[in-house]
Amino acid sequence: MVGVKEVVAALSKCVDPEMGSDIVNLGLIYNIKVEGSEGKDVKVTLTMTSPMCPVISIILADVQLRLEAIQDIGKVDIDLVWDPLWNPEMMSDDLKYARV
Repeated sequence: MVGVKEVVAALSKCVDPEMGSDIVNLGLIYNIKVEGSEGKDVKVTLTMTSPMCPVISIILADVQLRLEAIQDIGKVDIDLVWDPLWNPEMMSDDLKYARV
């Protein structure tokens, strides 16, 4: 069975190259579900800092590769959404205050 903590740890290694921070602390991850009869399939709902983000494909490829590297993972489903739109208030407190 794959745990949400494992998924978060993998996603924490995905860095938005424009922002210089990982996508978890940026608040780009909206939801993580571990599904399937064996608890191996993972669905991640995420967004980007902007619909015009020029590195969307790079970040999505990194997310896919890092999730597929989790031991015993099954199907990986990535759902890119734009609602709600990301804003800086979604960042972790550590990241928000580090940037002040």
